[in-house]
Amino acid sequence: MRDRIRAFSGRAGCVSAGIAYNTRVSLRTDDYHYDLPADLIASQPLADRAASRMLVLHRASGRIEHRRFRELPEYLRPGDLLVLNDTKVVPARFFSDDGRVELLRLDAASPLEWRCLVKPGKRMKAGREIRVGGVRGVVTQVLDNGDRIIRWDEEVDIDAHGRLALPHYMGRDDLPADRDRYQTVFAREEGAIAAPTAGLHFTPDLLATLPHAFLTLHVGVGTFRPVQAEIVTDHVMHEENYHVSAETAGQINRAERVIAVGTTVVRVLETLGRLRPSTNEGTRLDPSGHRGSTAIFIHPPFDFRFTDALLTNFHLPCSTLMMLVSALAGRDAVLTAYREAVAEQYRFYSYGDCMLVI
Repeated sequence: MRDRIRAFSGRAGCVSAGIAYNTRVSLRTDDYHYDLPADLIASQPLADRAASRMLVLHRASGRIEHRRFRELPEYLRPGDLLVLNDTKVVPARFFSDDGRVELLRLDAASPLEWRCLVKPGKRMKAGREIRVGGVRGVVTQVLDNGDRIIRWDEEVDIDAHGRLALPHYMGRDDLPADRDRYQTVFAREEGAIAAPTAGLHFTPDLLATLPHAFLTLHVGVGTFRPVQAEIVTDHVMHEENYHVSAETAGQINRAERVIAVGTTVVRVLETLGRLRPSTNEGTRLDPSGHRGSTAIFIHPPFDFRFTDALLTNFHLPCSTLMMLVSALAGRDAVLTAYREAVAEQYRFYSYGDCMLVI
């Protein structure tokens, strides 16, 4: 087992995994902005998942390399462990039979009771009825945040009437091909609204050659919510459910270096890192596994306790995900890398290229 001690300085410098790097800490949301031409937003996936480009950002030096995703194994060394999110995207977008109301199913207490975002909300007050696929539903409650609880007379056929809630920046509705492509090849635990997009680049053959473990975090609607506060710390983070098996906990405890595949994995790892205090023997996961929910907000400055490296897609300006990556690699280094990715015409966002922070 490796030593998992992490040191942290409240000044503009951090030490992580024995590597010192400088970062100018900023708590202003606007300081995480960058300019992106609209034609660099990927609205369609590549035919070959592993053909994506991969920008490699070296934290210690700030050096940038331009590679292909299939070259990822060249950056791995003995004792490394890739940790991936095996959540499965479910059709969560529904339209009423008359086409006048749109639902986004956020959660389901049971197949007959859904918590939903509703558009237009004014139409759907408590007691109002809606039909989807001929099934009658009634709004039983309007929550303080505007979500609706809908009770159905019988189960709605989700596969027949549900659609994928593709991110708005794709500028299109979902297609039949998205049912496969907007899903990782290792997805197995149903419950996500959005895909853990860093995992979309893996093929079964490539993954089989790499040391890896799985955890589950169901990606929720918070993925799409922008940071509206001027000061980062005023933003209220969304909550998402996670599960880490005993097998995965053991693999993480034995790893020399943990490479998180996606920001969702980082959120789980660093949530768990705060459940058990660091000691001179390092921080270890409970070997029996973990299940819970997290609303952790990772932004500079931050003390990483389990995440040593990160594979991630490119994220929206001023988003919580930009802040998370900046906490690991330094805001200035990340913005420099993004500017170079724009200049080199990388493809951005969910169906776009990726970045390895190492």
